[in-house]
Amino acid sequence: MEMRLLGRSGTAVSNYALGTMTFGNESDERVSHALLNDYVAAGGNFIDTADVYTAGASEEIIGRWLHANPDAAADVVLATKGRFPMGSGANDLGTSRRHLRRALDDSLTRLGVDHVDLYQLHSWDPYTPLEESLGFLNDAITAGKISYYGLSNFTGWQLTKAVYVAREHGWALPVTLQPQYNLLEREIESEIVPAALDAGLGLLPWSPLAGGWLTGKYDRETVPAGNTRVGDNPTRQFQGWDLRSHNERTWRILDELRTVAHAHGATVAQVALAWLAGRPGVTSVILGARTTDQLADNLGAAFLTLTQEETGRLTELSMPQVGNYPYGPDGLNQRERLLGGGRTGR
Repeated sequence: MEMRLLGRSGTAVSNYALGTMTFGNESDERVSHALLNDYVAAGGNFIDTADVYTAGASEEIIGRWLHANPDAAADVVLATKGRFPMGSGANDLGTSRRHLRRALDDSLTRLGVDHVDLYQLHSWDPYTPLEESLGFLNDAITAGKISYYGLSNFTGWQLTKAVYVAREHGWALPVTLQPQYNLLEREIESEIVPAALDAGLGLLPWSPLAGGWLTGKYDRETVPAGNTRVGDNPTRQFQGWDLRSHNERTWRILDELRTVAHAHGATVAQVALAWLAGRPGVTSVILGARTTDQLADNLGAAFLTLTQEETGRLTELSMPQVGNYPYGPDGLNQRERLLGGGRTGR
């Protein structure tokens, strides 16, 4: 796999990360350890988790794997997150100094380590002053509990404010942003991507296959029925069947993905992942495989190089659908030129 710097830091990570939200839930411990083994064997070194993934079980499973594989663990770049509730108390959530201190210590305990490489605020907290959150993170770096910190699910103005506040106080700056980003969800390119590029933050896209939509397993005529995330819950947030199946843009993108995949002898998922890994500012694409077969297929994207023409067609067909002002056709064309791909004319 290709190695890229983790945002503004000097630490190198593979351009495909292993996401572990399925650990302890859709993937039991045996399968989870097999996923970790296969990922590392393929050259990956970046593992992403969070305290709330399966109520802490994901971190515990990773911790037992790290303990059983010390040689591999020495090369792993480990990331986790804190913000959401792990208890029922009034202070068992948010990004207050009180909650983050406990959340980080608990994550370290579950992972069986004395520090993590990347600690991320899992989401914006409208109740806690940003100075309090960032002050804690800076102290955690000084204390050696974390190497860097990042943001997740922040908007453009929120991440820009975080960078400004950190600079104002002379604190360490964030190095990454973890947003939802894929061929079907490109709205972050309006403000969030430009803000991240301006601040030097590396992007760590989650849901790169849009909850399974970009694997090519759905078709226009058949509503999924079980054994898929949409089939288990057709109204599932971010990939509801009615919302996407009734949008012709969805099927145009999938048809083009199949065309490109056929030309390369690749899978639809591999093409979607390769497109995303090549987007401006992307450091590492977070893979969310539930099985070793899914992971093996996803990792095949690391060996796929799309042509400029193929990338351009996918970029054109997946252009976000927005209003006329200020992100309408002219604004989209200008931004795409700035980002270095897709449309080149008005």
